[in-house]
Amino acid sequence: MSLQDHTGPKKQEKPRRKPDSRVRRTHERLGAALIELIQKKPIDDVTVQEVLDRAAVGRSTFYLHFCDKNDLLLSQLEKFLEMMSGALSVRKEESRRVVPVAELFEHIGTQRKIYRALADSDRLNDFFDLAQGYFSRGIEQRLRESKRIPKLPQRELAARASALAGSLLSLLRWWLDRGAKEPPRYMDELFHQIVWNGLQ
Repeated sequence: MSLQDHTGPKKQEKPRRKPDSRVRRTHERLGAALIELIQKKPIDDVTVQEVLDRAAVGRSTFYLHFCDKNDLLLSQLEKFLEMMSGALSVRKEESRRVVPVAELFEHIGTQRKIYRALADSDRLNDFFDLAQGYFSRGIEQRLRESKRIPKLPQRELAARASALAGSLLSLLRWWLDRGAKEPPRYMDELFHQIVWNGLQ
């Protein structure tokens, strides 16, 4: 069952406004409460009331921002992916990296209970589908900023970025399925060898 199935019709895209600090704190409390709960019990067994009790947030406030717990989960995944996929461009890192692979793998490696919870509730593919879009856009941005490759037509640039995002996520699955034995820094170097060997 997908997150889309849980959240009903797709919402109309609205221009993003920066939430004020009070709203941001509420979102953070609700997100942290949900993440704590799904590490202790199956996602489908977690109730909105349990999230509200743990976060000390009222029911009307919750429904002002989210349709249900799956909408809250989706927002947490998107927030994480947006931060990771755009991190290098945001901080203007001058390196050959197109994704902060070491940081991404290290974070996910320490959160394997959440990874397991997503897998057990058949939501892992939803996460990877979301991640494909975010990392495709992030890699495309980094390739556009790079001085290492000739100027490519937009369609080719987007296609390459999408293929590289798929390779990244395949590598992440491989790493996790084998017990995350290799150091994240090694996986970063391996991924970027794949990237630049393919782009030469």
